Amino acid sequence: MSFIEELLNLFRSKIGEGSSQKESTHVSHVENSSNNHLVKESLNREDTVITGKEAILLEARTQAKEILLDAKDKSLKLREETENEIRRSKANSIELEKTLAVQKARLESLEREMSGKAKTLQMAKDAIEKKQKEVDLMFDEQKTKLESVASLSKDEARKMLLENLDKELVNEKGKRIRQVEDDIKKEADKLAKEIIIDAMEFSVTDVVVERSTSKVKLPDEDIKGRIIGKEGRNIRTFEELTGVDLDLDASAGEITISSFDSVRREIAKLSLERLIADGRIQPARIEEIVEKTTKELEHIMYKAGDDLCHKLGVYNLPKDLIQMLGKFKYRYSYGQNMIEHTLEAARIGIYIATKLNANSETVKLGCLFHDLGKIITDTDGSHVDLGVDMLKKFGIDEKIIACVGEHHSDTYSSVESAIVALSDHISGARPGSRGEDYESYVKRLKDLEEAALSFDGVDKVYAVSAGREVRVFVSPEKVDDASTAYLAREIAKKIELEQTYPGVVKVIVIRETRITETAK
Repeated sequence: MSFIEELLNLFRSKIGEGSSQKESTHVSHVENSSNNHLVKESLNREDTVITGKEAILLEARTQAKEILLDAKDKSLKLREETENEIRRSKANSIELEKTLAVQKARLESLEREMSGKAKTLQMAKDAIEKKQKEVDLMFDEQKTKLESVASLSKDEARKMLLENLDKELVNEKGKRIRQVEDDIKKEADKLAKEIIIDAMEFSVTDVVVERSTSKVKLPDEDIKGRIIGKEGRNIRTFEELTGVDLDLDASAGEITISSFDSVRREIAKLSLERLIADGRIQPARIEEIVEKTTKELEHIMYKAGDDLCHKLGVYNLPKDLIQMLGKFKYRYSYGQNMIEHTLEAARIGIYIATKLNANSETVKLGCLFHDLGKIITDTDGSHVDLGVDMLKKFGIDEKIIACVGEHHSDTYSSVESAIVALSDHISGARPGSRGEDYESYVKRLKDLEEAALSFDGVDKVYAVSAGREVRVFVSPEKVDDASTAYLAREIAKKIELEQTYPGVVKVIVIRETRITETAK
């Protein structure tokens, strides 16, 4: 039973109950009422009840119609949606069937194509196997013929072939090794040149010509008498305190200070300038000024040594050692200032050590200390040995001391020692790094000539090529051909032991015999 029918039955049952109840009430009132007034009132109420029942019934019918119409609308909408969904499903099904039909056709085509290719491959495989059998048969026949012609079995032929191959490989290996060695040598030479050239780029310093004299200008000529003093006591006191020689007659208006110790010469120069400016020139004042200047110069040298260490990044050295390094400020070697030379050699050494993966710290300290012995003037010996002894007193590392001790040697105990020696040589031998004044140059050439002239039988000697070659002419009557080689060796040894010179000196002994006759 539908919802609408249930609702109608419910209304009908309520209306029936109401009418039956009212009819029984009406009968009771008629029977029990005793007057007409009550009857009329009862009839009026009955009419009112009947009118209300009709209204309820009408409203129920109206609502039932509305509900029925709404249910019909929903039913129609649901039916339309269902029909639309059925139509879409049918369309999708048709489309899917078409797609499946196309795919099926493609698969059937591929299957036919693969079947044809499989047949073709099988035919090719059969043909290859047939050819392989023919080749194997032909190879066996050729091998049998070859063995019969060469009278060698298969193993013997293989052995002979391998032996020949080994010989060829040995020769080829030797050629390859030689080629690789040549390539490595060329590359090493090229790399070494590049490293040295790059290292020499650090060597850009000016040349300061070495001098053994200094000059002080005088305000007037009368001051010379005051410098000499009564009976020469002023000049004598000055020379004793400073350790220099004063030449008042070398040139007008100047005093020449001579000393091979550049520190003493600097102290004397500064002291003399202060005495002339002060005007009080007497032994007590001279002693006071010299002492004050010496202390100031020591402070200047310590500052120079400290600056040198700071530029190289070396710290925590003993103060006495820094003071000694500061003396490089007034020390020259063939016109090259020792501070500049030390700084230059250290920079070159650090660069080379970095390129060769050596210990750059050891190289740096080795370059810093390598010429330390040159400032030790109160003890005899080579500057190498003096420097090594001094470093041992300060407890410097043995590897660094070895670098200092071997920087003029031909053999080295470590790569670092070789780098220190090379850096020193580059700094000193590069073009323009060293120079000497005219007097020193002439003196060196004369010393070379005098050293050769000291031997018997020597007639003439000429020092040429800036002192790098000595040509010795001997008397043929005193020196024969057999003694010429011995004489050359002895002259070279004497120059090596007694003279100071840059680089090497070649000694050439020339013996010439001339016979002259006169035709009359």
